[in-house]
Amino acid sequence: MKQFTYTISDPVGIHARPAGLLAKAAKGLDSTITITKADGSKSAAATKLMALMGMGVKTGETVTVTIEGGNEEANAAAMEQFFQENL
Repeated sequence: MKQFTYTISDPVGIHARPAGLLAKAAKGLDSTITITKADGSKSAAATKLMALMGMGVKTGETVTVTIEGGNEEANAAAMEQFFQENL
C-alpha cells in the first residue's frame, strides 16, 4: 500500500471536470485507488465520478490518496503527477 497527501489548489476544489479526469486516469491503472478527506469524514474510490464529487472537497483542503495492489510504485507516481497537474 502506498499513500500520499495532497492539498487541493484548484479554485473550486474537486468539481465535475477534474473529478471526471481523475476517474478516467484511475480506471487506466491496475491498482485500487481511494481518496479520503484529511478529517476522515468521507472517502471514495477514485474511479467513481459521482462519489468523488459527493465528497465536497474544496480549495485548501487536504486529501489522502491510497494506492493498493498492482504496480503501486508506478501508479502512486502517476496519481501524484495527476494531482499536481490538475488539482
